[in-house]
Amino acid sequence: MTDKNGAARMETASTMSMQRRVPSSAKLPTELFEKLSMFIYDTCGIKMPPSKSTMLEARLVKRMRALGLSTFREYCSYLFSPEGKDHELVHMIDAVTTNKTDFFREPQHFECLLDEAVPNLMASSGAGIRRPLMVWSAACSSGEEPYTLAMVLQEIARARRDFSFMILGTDISTKVLDKARRAVYDEERIMPVPMELRRRYLLRSRDPRKKEVRIVPDLRSRVRFRWLNFMNDDFGLREKMDIIFCRNVLIYFDRSTQEKVVRRLCMHLHTGGYLFTGHSETLNGMDLPLKVTANTVYRRV
Repeated sequence: MTDKNGAARMETASTMSMQRRVPSSAKLPTELFEKLSMFIYDTCGIKMPPSKSTMLEARLVKRMRALGLSTFREYCSYLFSPEGKDHELVHMIDAVTTNKTDFFREPQHFECLLDEAVPNLMASSGAGIRRPLMVWSAACSSGEEPYTLAMVLQEIARARRDFSFMILGTDISTKVLDKARRAVYDEERIMPVPMELRRRYLLRSRDPRKKEVRIVPDLRSRVRFRWLNFMNDDFGLREKMDIIFCRNVLIYFDRSTQEKVVRRLCMHLHTGGYLFTGHSETLNGMDLPLKVTANTVYRRV
């Protein structure tokens, strides 16, 4: 029989053995980088120039260790196999996508939402929004953006009985969507949230050792999440949106892909609805049914 210490040593030795299978000096051959970058572009639209080779290499090494593979050639053979496309593709996408986000990121957008977008949409509907205001966080990452939107819009709902809303959050990464659904965040992540909103919409862990908070149930119930790849011809949305936030994701696409994605977003945006993009993203020169209303804020015409 093996005691607990012996089992632990065996498990540690097995893990170390698996990790040793990937040499620390492993390099991604140029021809495999080119094949992978084209595959990534075709699959999710992300451009991967040669300058990103080292980054891709580092991220895929983690997947190789998880799979017990020792070379990039073995990894590519598995990834492009029928089994790999069924089981590994989702993990590869999680590995190569960047998911930087914060609560109240680019705060001027939320000011525009309160001062311009929602008042104009309510005015155009008559006495008020007779149906829920439909809002889409189109690259929601781990949920900070849609929950920020929920806090801001719930403040309006507290003051107006004729106002309600629903929020959709989508992302291509299953890993971050799982975190978004849990709605649990480290306390340091909530620093941008105003204190009054923290008290109203965040719950602290019952375990004082855990420095975590969770979005309150009522707010969570107003946000739903689903997986979406912008490269899909059909986004699968049943309803049109009044407001779309698609921020800091277009920068990972080339110009033609950016225009194609935004055109599809516009197909799901009501006339008069608003599109918010990231501070470093511009739609200038694109043939789109949009007019500029503020910096990186557009309205569907």
